[in-house]
Order: sequence, then structure tokens, then C-alpha cells
Amino acid sequence: MTIVVAAFMLGLGLGSLAGGALSRDSRRPLLVVFASIETALGLFGFVSLELFHFVGRATAAGSGLTTFLSTFALILVPTALMGATLPILVAHSVRRIRNVGQSVGMLYFVNTLGSALAGFTTAAYLLGILGQQRTVAVAASLNLLVGAGVFLASRRFGETS
Repeated sequence: MTIVVAAFMLGLGLGSLAGGALSRDSRRPLLVVFASIETALGLFGFVSLELFHFVGRATAAGSGLTTFLSTFALILVPTALMGATLPILVAHSVRRIRNVGQSVGMLYFVNTLGSALAGFTTAAYLLGILGQQRTVAVAASLNLLVGAGVFLASRRFGETS
């Protein structure tokens, strides 16, 4: 559990730093970047369980260091992508409404509320009703849906390249 939590927190932090760096370029189409990240997360979601099982089998007889590094890398990559999303959305929102406090406050509120509701719904209902495989597929599908929707919205804002 320590490895997973450490990789998760490090991934979010590194992703946030990367997202902040990406968002500094005023010419960068931030909605397209966000849509790309959401799409990548959705695609990762569809292969994640099989990938975790494969790595688990491949490292079962390996050293503790091999297991640590493999687990760490598997968690670090998607969580870094997740961590990049909020700074990118904040920068986009600030560009649009020109109010940092309102942008940050609104996005943190929506992000926190969405995470809490999704976590509760998944633990309390979805896993019991759908099982692990289908619950992960639903989550991955939602990432792809968000990615597609934001990409379409980016065209409305003229952020297509």
C-alpha cells in the first residue's frame, strides 16, 4: 500500500508540475491538451487490469526491487496524467474569464466534489453491481467521453491545433 500511495501522490505532484509548465504557453490549445490526456487515461483504463495482472505475474518470482519499480511505474504514469489536468483547466479558465480566484475555486470545487461522488458511488454501488472489470470499463468510457466532448468544445473555442 505504501508503494501505491507514494506513487499516486508523486504522480499527481509531477503531473501538476508538468501541467503547469504546459499551460504557461499562451499559444498552446489547452482544451486539446486536456482532451488528449482524458483520452489517454481512458485508453489506459481499458488495458489497465490486464496490464496489472501481466506485471503481477511477470514480477511474482522477481526481487522486491523489481516488484517495487514495476508497481511504482504502473501507478506513476496515469496519475501524472491525472495530476496535469487541473492546472491545464485552471489556465484555460483564467484565459477565458480572467479571474484566477474564481477559476481555481470553481475547478477545485468541481474536482473535489466529482472525486468524492465517484469514489463513493464506485465503492458503494458499482463494484458490487458491475464487478471490477465492468466498473473499470465504465470509468474508462467516461474518460473517453469527456475527451471527445472537450475536443468538440475546443473547436468551438477555436483551439483545434
